Amino acid sequence: MEKQQLRSQQWFGKKGKDGFIYRAWMKNQGIPAHELQGKPVIGICNTWSELTPCNAHFRELAESVKHGIYEAGGFPVEFPVMSLGETLIKPTAMLYRNLVSMDVEESIRANPLDGVVLLCGCDKTTPALVMGACSVNLPTIVVSGGPMLTGKYRGHDISTSDVWRFSEAYRAGKMSDEELFTAEACMTRSRGHCAVMGTASTMACMVESLGLSLPENAAIPAADSRRKVLAHLSGSRIVEMVKENLVLSDVLTRRAFENAVIVNAAIGGSTNFVIHLLAIAARIGVDLSMDDFNTDNIPLLANLQPSGKYFMEDFYYAGGLPALMKELHNVLNSSTITVSGKPIAENYLKSECFNREMIATMDNPINEIAGIVVVKGNLCENGAVLKPSAASPALMKHTGRAVVFENIEDYKAKIDDPNLDVDENSILVLKNVGPKGYPGMPEVGNMSIPKKLLDKGVTDMVRISDGRMSGTGFGTVVLHVSPEAAIGGTLAVVQNGDIIKLDVAAGVLHLELSDAEIIERKNQLKAHVNLSSRGYTWLYQTHVEQAHLGADFDFLRGGSGSEVLRDSH
Repeated sequence: MEKQQLRSQQWFGKKGKDGFIYRAWMKNQGIPAHELQGKPVIGICNTWSELTPCNAHFRELAESVKHGIYEAGGFPVEFPVMSLGETLIKPTAMLYRNLVSMDVEESIRANPLDGVVLLCGCDKTTPALVMGACSVNLPTIVVSGGPMLTGKYRGHDISTSDVWRFSEAYRAGKMSDEELFTAEACMTRSRGHCAVMGTASTMACMVESLGLSLPENAAIPAADSRRKVLAHLSGSRIVEMVKENLVLSDVLTRRAFENAVIVNAAIGGSTNFVIHLLAIAARIGVDLSMDDFNTDNIPLLANLQPSGKYFMEDFYYAGGLPALMKELHNVLNSSTITVSGKPIAENYLKSECFNREMIATMDNPINEIAGIVVVKGNLCENGAVLKPSAASPALMKHTGRAVVFENIEDYKAKIDDPNLDVDENSILVLKNVGPKGYPGMPEVGNMSIPKKLLDKGVTDMVRISDGRMSGTGFGTVVLHVSPEAAIGGTLAVVQNGDIIKLDVAAGVLHLELSDAEIIERKNQLKAHVNLSSRGYTWLYQTHVEQAHLGADFDFLRGGSGSEVLRDSH
């Protein structure tokens, strides 16, 4: 490759004072001169952090990536970006997804990089890094951190979805403090992210189905040595991608996004997939809307919790995502180009399934009902989402009276009150947990069953909110109601006792009030957004878009490319 073709040579290939400064300060790390003379410079964008336990092994993984880059004749430079640990960060990691995407975008554009490897794992790190990279549009490959090993508790396999089961058992007095404490260590027994088809695994499947990673990236356990091998191979491949000038916009076509939607349906992926894929599409310039996520012709093929029985470790041993995609071959856009430089069909056609109880066929699926259903109506003019494979069939068509919680504090104060006016046919409604209202749209949509009903044996109810739900959660939960309550959406005017109709098959969520009554109630509304007075939260509340647009910032749609317009020296 000619030196002038490498973006990094705009720094390291210069003569005089400018080149002196760029090279000299890199050499203080002990870098020989020849490393900066025409080799592709590959950035390793690392979300390692001890505050992000899912990604705590990324220092080691980055070393494997470096070995691959060196082997292929490139020069690796590792750099950090803000990391989002779903389990620790308050008030919610989603508040900071857009901030991380800005960090990634500007770090890539501002530095002498020819290509990028994105190291991501925990829920929000994957979409944030992909969003930021899309806005620069250099050759980019993704390496996920991998799921943790399946937990073992008292002879049973467990993982994150069991947290919700344990919580209900604990609240019902069926699980002691000591038992809950013991289960903690039994569940999280290795490095890696959640071992079920939660949001982290959904995002790993998303990047593989989009063509942004090498095959098998989605499911190799974090503790498996083959994860390091994949990282090494990804490091080698990104150097070749730079030579081929294979950039993100070559891979992320409309047809690639269609593939990701189809695969997400078949794996029973998280509802968070919708909001993240919408944001990624807007960054790369692909027209994608809520209506594109209805996939009623795709059954559930992966028998994975929370929609099924097994865990990500089992999924990998059964053949992983390539084996599942092979079953979908006739409905996929098989000619879309991936980061391998080859059509996506070449990533999966030679794969095998080793366990039909784990990965089913289209003719004999795990569940005929799968995917994500988008419902619309006067309660959610711009749409809301529900995951039918994790819901109760008996509640998919349901009419009930609303039991309303005005905000998360109101919910926490009332949900276990024995005097709460609620029965098993009621519909729980939680307001003001959307992007602007909370702010940050937390994963609180799968509200706990009221204790008085839990004691009667009730295990599921229809629940509606403008918030999100953990991908590890389950239940008949309607999420991402748009427009949200805080900006005056119809959700804001729902009152206790109002009748709500949910008909999933018809795609309808309707508040049984006349248009005139809804308008009258809206006229009486007071502003619900408690706008922060400063800093990032003010920026977020001022510029975040609604859920049906991906909850990105309005000023971040699209991209600025990789060109640096001015030289500071």
